[in-house]
Amino acid sequence: MPLHYRTLPVTAFQQNCSLVWCDVTKEAAVIDPGGEVARLVAAADSLGLTLKAIWLTHAHIDHAGGAGQLAREQGLPIIGPHTGDQFWITSLPQQSAMFGFPPAEMFTPTRWLEDGDEVQIGHESLTVRHCPGHTPGHVVFHSASAKRCFVGDVLFAGSIGRTDFPGGDHATLIRSITERLWPMGDDTVFIPGHGPESHFGEERRSNPFVRGRWG
Repeated sequence: MPLHYRTLPVTAFQQNCSLVWCDVTKEAAVIDPGGEVARLVAAADSLGLTLKAIWLTHAHIDHAGGAGQLAREQGLPIIGPHTGDQFWITSLPQQSAMFGFPPAEMFTPTRWLEDGDEVQIGHESLTVRHCPGHTPGHVVFHSASAKRCFVGDVLFAGSIGRTDFPGGDHATLIRSITERLWPMGDDTVFIPGHGPESHFGEERRSNPFVRGRWG
């Protein structure tokens, strides 16, 4: 598989930050650097990777808290999320204070993402799907060739994302899962924002929040 990744849980929230890279070029993106920036850079160095971009699924503090610092220190573009999360980017300093995180640096994404866009790292392209519900601007990154999807806080093994934050909506989240994720295929492995990986098929069969639901 030419697309490789390594998941690194960061911060007290144990958020799954992922290093994703092209095995041919060793160019890498960092998905959702919530914090512990020095550790993420060291991990990339240890793997012989060249960091090229930051990709954000959404702008909650545990996913985006380290993005500004990492972008500044490494000279990286910030790609995503969707413009619907501008509210959460603007509130990052308040989020960091509320949850006891180090002060988050403000940033403006180099590129906002829309449903159907593509992001590329080396020779590998991933499709962007807009999956609101947890936040209005949440996106996921899907590699059809690798049968992997980085879903942030849309879906978890045995659970789904919270919808009680500002801009969250339960019905919208369920539609995102059933209409955007399920068509990617039962055998697609997803990497959630917290906790272990699973398959879409397993969640469709057993997840009590979405079991048996179809788009």
